Amino acid sequence: MRGYGRRDLLLSGLALCGASRPGQGWADTLRARASAGGLLQSYEVAGTSDFDRTQAGCAYVYDNAVTALALLAAGDTAAAVRIGDALLAAQARDRFWHDGRLRNAYRAGPVPAEGPYPLPGWWDPAKARWLEDGYQLGTATGVLAWAMLAWIGLARATGNARFRAGAGRAADWVERTVRAPRGYAGGFLGFEPSPQRLTWVSTEHNIDLAAAFAALGRDSAASHARNFVADMWNPAEARFFTGLRPDGGINDHSAVDANLWPLLAAGAKPAWRGALTWVLTRHGLPACDIQGVDFNTDRDGIWLEGTAITALTCRRLGQAAPATRLLATLASQTAPSGLIYACTTPTLTTGLSTGLDSHAPDFLYFRRPHVAPTAWAVLAQRAANPFPP
Repeated sequence: MRGYGRRDLLLSGLALCGASRPGQGWADTLRARASAGGLLQSYEVAGTSDFDRTQAGCAYVYDNAVTALALLAAGDTAAAVRIGDALLAAQARDRFWHDGRLRNAYRAGPVPAEGPYPLPGWWDPAKARWLEDGYQLGTATGVLAWAMLAWIGLARATGNARFRAGAGRAADWVERTVRAPRGYAGGFLGFEPSPQRLTWVSTEHNIDLAAAFAALGRDSAASHARNFVADMWNPAEARFFTGLRPDGGINDHSAVDANLWPLLAAGAKPAWRGALTWVLTRHGLPACDIQGVDFNTDRDGIWLEGTAITALTCRRLGQAAPATRLLATLASQTAPSGLIYACTTPTLTTGLSTGLDSHAPDFLYFRRPHVAPTAWAVLAQRAANPFPP
């Protein structure tokens, strides 16, 4: 038994931070970190574990894209522009690719004055060489879609055509490279010149793409992605499937983002609101007066990014009481640095794989202060929708 029948056990992780904080400084924290320009390091690291070594100096594109959108929502266009410009520099100055794609991650810090945009990695003393990670240097379709959404938001906020142009170049790559018979496939994993193609298709990725393509006026591409999302609706359970497996079969894994982001995107159907009930019922913990949500349905801890996404969705759908409780949890899980932790437990399972082997659920979250939940918390505070209208 995982212990989700008792409130005191479920929320024991919340005591790890000590007293709760109001959380009003989340936007200030992100603004300060963006002040130097370039990309923000995604996790604060501590110690010498494999996780800490591989994440030191690593700036994930998704985390930075959501941060740019959060800063726009908080009224700090200048800080958001610094992130958007860094992403444009990364797109233009890759060490190998010159086709509109982005890597999943880059080296955190200011944009270098010249040369290829630096990629993340770490020194392995046992092997006496510099190592890089195949996921960090690959291209996930959904990650690129979030960069597109950030650029679109910046183009609308500033009127500067360079951001829309960057989004257009990324959109060209998506349409040209990962369009599948149904929706758009997962992207690529691994290193140039021959990364491995990911043939599964994600509901979440296609939600992001549908919104980005529509905002760019690419109606055919938007319909292709949107139709896939609609096909993944499971009316019997009032929730979305996660997508398609590499063999084309339905992936019935339950994911918070795949269920809630369709409710935020334009064109959501009234019946889809049942997906919020699904998330609260199947991912929420404890079973009553829900304080947070888990990444998956084993409910072995609270995933704080998903909790912020759920708080935002509740606010957008007029459910104030659960939103208030979820925001209070986020405040209680704010580290001294001002960032929110990734999870309430030392490690948190997801049921997902980090590589091509879908039978190895080795993707874990670690309890480290993390940019992504902090950015989503800013959006939730302001009930600000990151998807274009």
